[in-house]
Amino acid sequence: MSTAPRAPLMSLDEALKTLLAHITPLVGVASVSTLDADGRILAEDLVSALQVPAFDNSSMDGYAVHSADVQQAGVTLTVTQRIAAGHHGQPMLPGQAARIFTGAPMPPGADAVVMQEQAELVSADDPTRVRFLTRAEPGQWVRRSGEDIRLGDTVLKRGQKLGPAELGLAASLGLAHVPVVVRPKVALFSTGDELVMPGDVAPADMPPGAIYNSNRFFLRALLHRLGCEVSDLGIVPDRREATLAALKTAADHHDLILTSGGVSVGEEDHVKPAVQSLGELALWQIAMKPGKPFAYGHVRRESAAGVSHFVGLPGNPVSSFMTFLLLVRPLILALQGAVQAAPVCLQLPAHFAVPQADKRREFLRVRRNAQGGLDLFPNQSSGVLTSMVWGDGVVDKAAGQTIAHGDSVSFWPFSECLS
Repeated sequence: MSTAPRAPLMSLDEALKTLLAHITPLVGVASVSTLDADGRILAEDLVSALQVPAFDNSSMDGYAVHSADVQQAGVTLTVTQRIAAGHHGQPMLPGQAARIFTGAPMPPGADAVVMQEQAELVSADDPTRVRFLTRAEPGQWVRRSGEDIRLGDTVLKRGQKLGPAELGLAASLGLAHVPVVVRPKVALFSTGDELVMPGDVAPADMPPGAIYNSNRFFLRALLHRLGCEVSDLGIVPDRREATLAALKTAADHHDLILTSGGVSVGEEDHVKPAVQSLGELALWQIAMKPGKPFAYGHVRRESAAGVSHFVGLPGNPVSSFMTFLLLVRPLILALQGAVQAAPVCLQLPAHFAVPQADKRREFLRVRRNAQGGLDLFPNQSSGVLTSMVWGDGVVDKAAGQTIAHGDSVSFWPFSECLS
């Protein structure tokens, strides 16, 4: 056994920087229906070919007027036309008004709208004479052409994630299809002879030492939320030959290989040496808790040029979940050329104490309480997946830090990366 001192573990920030330095965005572009583009990453800037609104229009139900005609309350004008949304009015002469509805184009000669609540008919039997209960100011209740978007404006930038608001904005430009980055192709498999799929064996019949493969389920869900095409290769036995075969198959047709388990230093952990024999590892073991046994590298393709990115996650479910959120998610977004922002951390009071410091940066599962503080899940083990369901985020606890009750701590909500 070697007596050489171990190299210090890489910090999470340095690991993320190293990982992203190896990523080149995918080059493929797909044109998809705007109706079906939710969650996709925009591949090109969207430039407006029109103004929004396209014409001056009323933002209220009321009366279109020339403001110079209504300079005081009590003025009476003649209503000469009725303009509904989707219809165009005729030019207005001085002393005239137009009954107008929300979204209808302003008629030539009118520069203001008096809302219907501030006007009244002179006679209930005569809709052509209206008295105004207030004065009119130029431009009131008028939406000007181009006040939202001007012709030639870049309204959405390349790398932006398309959500409901962005899709509505694209549709307002008349875009039935949008250019998006192709979906990353990800091969997913788990390693471990102890793993059993739910449904294959009833809980009462589970053999000694066996556990259900929970990682496979949340990792697939997380990948799908990031817009990936996932090939699920199932469970790979704890044998070197089986691990090599799975890696070779996955590398030929995928941009990323994601594994769970088998990246520690035990005799049955075959993923690390298998990857090294088929490619290389650029990153292994992170100074974070949970999630120390994390690996990144690449595997050479046999049937095509190039390499497939490789990420090996820890087998413990909380470790696997957290390393995915902190490292794999940014990697996948980088593959898609997505604009990335650091998670927004809130400073909230800890309604718990952690008097012991740790050498590693810790992520403590917590949730907000009714008093505006944070409660700590009582069991912070990396195998306790219930902590991820109970909690709504984590406290980012620096290496060497202790926490006293009432201390202000950095809280990172799960909603930052699970939406």
